[in-house]
Amino acid sequence: MDTDKTNLLFESVTEQILRCAFEVCNTLGPGFLEKVYERALIRELAAAGLVCVSQAPLPVFYKGALVGDYFADILVEDLVLVELKCVDRLMGEHSAQCLNYLKASGKSICLLLNFQKPRLEFRRLVG
Repeated sequence: MDTDKTNLLFESVTEQILRCAFEVCNTLGPGFLEKVYERALIRELAAAGLVCVSQAPLPVFYKGALVGDYFADILVEDLVLVELKCVDRLMGEHSAQCLNYLKASGKSICLLLNFQKPRLEFRRLVG
């Protein structure tokens, strides 16, 4: 697949994910646990026709040996990792977590979503 088509695909998928996340945020509002938002977002993504995996395992290798696993909150269309938070504000360690997920998975894009406030806070990280 050429770069332009790949970029358009990523943009389309991330746009759909964000649309779904805003719907969840606007419908539920702040104050729930992360797992509630995860389940609601999974339902919204599925309703939008997107294939997603909750708690997607990401093996971590060190010099060829498996040394652990990360679990991304959601993997969408086997392309985009989605990490959910319910925190007062997104911090550097949240972005670092996403970058580690990208490195472990070999994926290119992670959306970091924070549902703690009345308005969805998000970051798009590229690995």
